[in-house]
Amino acid sequence: MPMSPGQWQKHLAGDRMAPVYLLAGEELLVLEAADAVRAMARRLGYNEREVLEADSRFDWDDLARSSAGLSLFATQRLLDLRLAGGRAGKDGSSAISEFVANPPPDTTLLITATEWSAKHEAVWTKNVDAGGIQVVFNAPRPNEWTQWVGARLTSRGVKASPDAVAMLAERVEGNLLAAAQEIDKLVVLAGDQRLDAATLEGLVADSARFDAFKLTDAAFAGEGGRALRILAGLHSEGDELIALMGWLVNQLQLALRLANARDFAAQAKVERLWPAREQLFRKALRRAPREHWLSCLARAARIDRMAKGREQGNPWLEAERLIAAIAEPRAAAAFG
Repeated sequence: MPMSPGQWQKHLAGDRMAPVYLLAGEELLVLEAADAVRAMARRLGYNEREVLEADSRFDWDDLARSSAGLSLFATQRLLDLRLAGGRAGKDGSSAISEFVANPPPDTTLLITATEWSAKHEAVWTKNVDAGGIQVVFNAPRPNEWTQWVGARLTSRGVKASPDAVAMLAERVEGNLLAAAQEIDKLVVLAGDQRLDAATLEGLVADSARFDAFKLTDAAFAGEGGRALRILAGLHSEGDELIALMGWLVNQLQLALRLANARDFAAQAKVERLWPAREQLFRKALRRAPREHWLSCLARAARIDRMAKGREQGNPWLEAERLIAAIAEPRAAAAFG
C-alpha cells in the first residue's frame, strides 16, 4: 500500500533511506517531495547524485549500468530517475523490477512521475511498493482545499486569519500552482503583518505590484519579448517605476545569492523557493556568470536613483535595457 502523507513525513525525519522511491501524482507536490528526499539523502551522507531522464529515447540499460557502476569516491549515491509520462514500458518495467529485486549497496533509486492515474499502475509499481516506498500525491479534495491553503501559508511564515485563508482559497479555485505562486508573493508583500480579509483584498487587488512578478519571471525565464511588453504596459498605464525597481532589485539580489552559493539546491531551500522557481533561477544562472548578475544589480541601483531624481538619465529606457540583459545576457553589451 502506498504511504499516507503522515507516514511520509515521519519517514523523512528518519535516519534510513529506502532502496527505491516512487513519487507520483500532482506535479508541484511530487517535485517538492523529491526535493525532500534529496535533502534527506544529503543529511544522511549521500554525496553523489546522477540524474536519468527517462524519455522516449532513454536506454534502460543505462539504469543497470549506473546501478552497477562503482562510486567515484566510495560514497552513497542517489539515482534520480525522472519518468516522463509515468510509463516505463516493457524494458523499463524489467529494469526497475531488477533494481528492486537486487538493490546495489549504498545506492537509492528515486523515481518521479508527474503524470499519474490508476492506469499507470503496473507490475513494476507493485514491485516498488513491495520493496521500497511508493507515495501518490493527489490534489486536495474540495473539502480539504481551504485547510491546504492555510497550512501552506503557515509553512511559508505568513500569518493569516481564517477569513483571509478562505478568501485566498476561493480566489485560486483549487489550482495548486496558482496557490503556491500567490502565497510566495504574499511572503514578500505581507512581511510580518497578520493578514485579515481586508488586508489580503488590498494586496491582491494591487495589480501593478503583481504585474511586477510577471515581469521578473518572464525576464529570468529568458522571455525577453514578453518581459518588454509587460514593462511597456506598466509604463503606458502610468505605474511608478520606483516600486517596480524595488522588486527587481530584490530578485537580482536573490539571483546573486544563488550564484554565490557553493550548493545551489541548499541555498534554494534556504530561500524557500518552490521547485518551479528554483528551476527558473537555475536556468537563468546557466546563461551568465556571477559577474553578469552583479552588473545587473548595479544597473538596477542606478535606475532606482534615476527614478527618484537623484541621477540624470531616462529610467524607463534604462529599465528596458536591463530587462533585455536579464533575459538575454548577450544584450548586456548594449548597456551604455
